[in-house]
Amino acid sequence: GSASFVRTCLNGVNALSGVGVLSVPYALSEGGWLSLLLLAAVAAACWYTGLLVGRCMDADPAIRTYPDIGQRAFGSPGRLLVSSFLYAEVYLVAVGFLILDGDNLDKLFPGSSVALGPVSLAGKQLFVVLVALMVAPTTWLRSLGVLAYVSAAGVFASLVVVLSVLWVAAVDGVGFSGRGTTTPLRLAGLPTALGLYTFCYCGHAVFPTLYTCMKQKSQFPKMLAVWLGL
Repeated sequence: GSASFVRTCLNGVNALSGVGVLSVPYALSEGGWLSLLLLAAVAAACWYTGLLVGRCMDADPAIRTYPDIGQRAFGSPGRLLVSSFLYAEVYLVAVGFLILDGDNLDKLFPGSSVALGPVSLAGKQLFVVLVALMVAPTTWLRSLGVLAYVSAAGVFASLVVVLSVLWVAAVDGVGFSGRGTTTPLRLAGLPTALGLYTFCYCGHAVFPTLYTCMKQKSQFPKMLAVWLGL
């Protein structure tokens, strides 16, 4: 536990910001403005369950991960069940981000291809492989204090994207009015909206890691409030 409060917040905000937050406008267009109540409910659930995770880890210093909590509660079957869900979530989120990167980069650089002997990569497959190779070294870092610098770059990138959208709207003449729905609530679009709102908080899986690596673990509830408040 060597990460400061500020660095832990950076790691948390980086896990929260990005594609999930940027997808909120589409969620609103699907579910209507009242669907924001679902976003508030998901945020409150994440905050409260984060506090519960902190209490579990306070109760026993040997608890460091979600599987440890599952074993403490339900024995070995609980550990196996929690591990299965946790690793499936983390794996599928990573796959989703790789596919998203491949799709967007292929649109930015159409027709790109690389040939390495008998192996040829082009289009989306090429960018998925390149992004995976670029991200892989960050998984070797053992200190979240060091990883905070990578997280700071991610937070900065999210700010750049938001500012770019505002620039296009305010300076390039696109404006802020569009053909979005004016219906307060669209029941047919609520499942889509709920899925996108939940995706905003997929960083919930890193709560135990953030807690373990904090220098002052008593500040964990405060970190959760700052993180989810942003």
